[in-house]
Amino acid sequence: VQLQASGGGLVQAGGYLRLSCAASGRIFVTYVVGWFRQAPGKEREFVAAVRWSGTSYYFADSVKGRFTISRDDAKNTVYLQMNSLKPEDTAVYYCAIDRTLYGVISASTNEYEYWGQGTLVTVSS
Repeated sequence: VQLQASGGGLVQAGGYLRLSCAASGRIFVTYVVGWFRQAPGKEREFVAAVRWSGTSYYFADSVKGRFTISRDDAKNTVYLQMNSLKPEDTAVYYCAIDRTLYGVISASTNEYEYWGQGTLVTVSS
C-alpha cells in the first residue's frame, strides 16, 4: 500500500482547506485511514480516521465540529475537510493506513503501518 497526501497550503484563520490521501494497492473494507499531524517541536498527534467501508469515523476533540472526513471509492482517496481553521492547526499533516481486519479505529500511531509523505498546513492569525 502506498499513500500520497496533498492539499496543504497557507490559509488565514477561519479559512478552510481540503487534504487528500490517495491510496494505491489492495485496500480492504476493514482498513482504517487515519490523519495525523505534527507541529514543530511536538509529537505527532491523531486528528481523524475513517474505516475504509465508511461505516465508522473518529475525530480528535480538538477538531470535532470543524473537520470532516470523506471517501471517494472510485479514486481510492480519503479527504479531510478542514473548516474554521485556527493557528494551532498549523502542522504537517500525514495520512496513514492501519490494515486492521476488525475495523477498529485507533488513535495510536503505532497501529498504522503505512504513511504518506505529509503535507504542510499553515494557518496565519
